[in-house]
Order: sequence, then C-alpha cells, then structure tokens
Amino acid sequence: MIAAGETEIAQYELRWLLSECHNFLAAHKLLGDLALAAGDVRLARGHYGYAYQLGLGAIQRGGQIKCLPYRHEANQVFFEAGRGVAVCLIKMGQRRMAREVKERLLQLDASDPLQLREL
Repeated sequence: MIAAGETEIAQYELRWLLSECHNFLAAHKLLGDLALAAGDVRLARGHYGYAYQLGLGAIQRGGQIKCLPYRHEANQVFFEAGRGVAVCLIKMGQRRMAREVKERLLQLDASDPLQLREL
C-alpha cells in the first residue's frame, strides 16, 4: 500500500495492527516513516521512539548484549527506528539527545551501516 502511494489506507491498517499488538516494532517504524514524509516530525518521533525504546528494553532484558549486527534482518527495524529518532531529534533541535541515540546504536554495531555518523 505504501509503495502504491496509498498512505492513508496504510496508516489505517498499521494502526489496526497496533490495536491488536501495541508492541509491533515494524508498524511503529512504518508509521514513523509516513509521519516524517508528511512533515509531522513530532508524530514521527513518537512512533520511532516507541519502537526504539521497545528494542532497548529487549536488549536490556537479554543481559550483557554488546553487539547487535544490523546485517541480521531481525535487528534492522530497531536500528532504522533508532535512526529515525535521531533524524527527528536533529530536526527538533535536540542534538544532544540525537547524539546519545546515535552513540548507543554505534555501540551495538560500530560498522555504521545506516551512516549515523553522517547525521
């Protein structure tokens, strides 16, 4: 739906998914993408931030995880949501918070596949 430009329908469907599973990282990340594309930085930050915090919570519950490679498909939504948070924070003038997010992601995968250092 998103690829076909049907963003309103996509938003509706993603919100429906979240009503059934509020912790669905991919749905939050996609809603963040849609909000950012529409220029709603605050809403985008909310969706990206929620997905990012869910991922951080899972990492914390996992113990002493020091490396979480982006190249593993299961990790990609978390990293992309984190990048989205950083982009939104920069747009909102909150550079210190953006730097903290980028540093945490780089601790988990120093190869910087999403070019966080360039933000």
